[in-house]
Amino acid sequence: MTPCLAALCATLPRLGKALTLYTYPDNWRAFKAQIAAQYSGARLKVASNPPAFTFGQTNRAPAFLNNFPLGKVPAYQGDDGFCLFESNAIAHYLSNDALRGATPQAAAQVLQWVSFADAEIIPPASAWVFPTLGIMQFNKQATEQAKEEVKKVLAVLNQHLNTRTFLVGERVSLADISVVCSMLWLYKQVLEPSFRQPYPNVTRWFVTCVNQPQFKAVLGEVRLCEKMAQFDAKKFAEMQPKKETPQKKEKGGKEAAKPQEKKEKKKEEKKPAAAPAAEEMDECEAALAAEPKAKDPFAHLPKSTFVMDEFKRKYSNEDTLTVAIPHFWEHFDTEGYSIWYSQYKYSNELAATFMSCNLITGMFQRLDKLRKNAFASVILFGTNNDSCISGIWIFRGQDLAFTLSEDWQIDYESYDWRKMDPNSEECKTMVKEYFSWEGEFKHVGKPFNQGKIFK
Repeated sequence: MTPCLAALCATLPRLGKALTLYTYPDNWRAFKAQIAAQYSGARLKVASNPPAFTFGQTNRAPAFLNNFPLGKVPAYQGDDGFCLFESNAIAHYLSNDALRGATPQAAAQVLQWVSFADAEIIPPASAWVFPTLGIMQFNKQATEQAKEEVKKVLAVLNQHLNTRTFLVGERVSLADISVVCSMLWLYKQVLEPSFRQPYPNVTRWFVTCVNQPQFKAVLGEVRLCEKMAQFDAKKFAEMQPKKETPQKKEKGGKEAAKPQEKKEKKKEEKKPAAAPAAEEMDECEAALAAEPKAKDPFAHLPKSTFVMDEFKRKYSNEDTLTVAIPHFWEHFDTEGYSIWYSQYKYSNELAATFMSCNLITGMFQRLDKLRKNAFASVILFGTNNDSCISGIWIFRGQDLAFTLSEDWQIDYESYDWRKMDPNSEECKTMVKEYFSWEGEFKHVGKPFNQGKIFK
């Protein structure tokens, strides 16, 4: 950060500027900025309710999109016209030097833990917690995997906090604020006493933080869950947008039209009754359910004869070598789909193997919306401090699917990609090896460690 920006940030509390944070109620991402403002003394106005801000309306208005092109919240605007989106940037801007890290080393450590929260905590926390809130369909395999990832995260934090009160230094920093907010719904929804018992240092630190006056001013009283919340199918169904059934054409002229008019009146009478229920949805990320469905990134492609879901069922439920792989080659559409080999670019930076596995899992979780049109088997080879990551990917179309959506572009540039010829012996061998997790893997030169499937 440049000296002039640092000076500007440091003077925010004294200037008393009109600082506005647009968000929806109980947005944990917005909490980061609000807590930072409590510590720095910045006078932050939170616009989260009508008429100041109506989620789904205000953030889609031309004036709002002119300042915040993505239309996402939280979004920050000062009376001097300075605007910011992305919660970490906003929280950083509203912090003081003590929160950001007073030395270059401390600042780097703060950034480390902010990144840790985004990459290691949020993906598994979302996969586990969102179904319990009714805003995501339950998947047993994904939930169990998320639980294991959360355990690894808690173990890392527990070890780090064994001799520390806070994550960086002797006082609360932006590192603590970010990690606490990313874990907030874990502790409120699913981390029951028996689950959190092996990680006493983390719970001690979390409770210490949320009971600081600056945290309490934003979060209120945080109650740790006593019983792990479970998926409620009825609640999930209620959260889904209602589909209107098309009206049938009536015959018989005016007389037949009268019953139809009565039906329409009844529908109009019911609409106001349903509105309050939607307005009362204030749980974490519940507002996302109101977002319109995004355009299908693959809509421009012609239909394919290869049914991805059918292959995935074979792969999940039947023998890989004798059933799934033969089925794949028998039905694979070389014009509608493509096969790619990926290799992680920065193998020299890979340390502990469990952290490398987290790297793979985190990427898969962030690509959840790509599942219907892709399949991948990615494997970690080697041992601690001497490993590499590579895999085989199947995509709809002939190009890398990541370029079709901004939501999919987070991790893929960390890999080298090579399109393969489905008719080559090399491709057939590698598909067999990566799909079955066994073989010589001559192109790797390291022992097989662990694989992960994106399906």
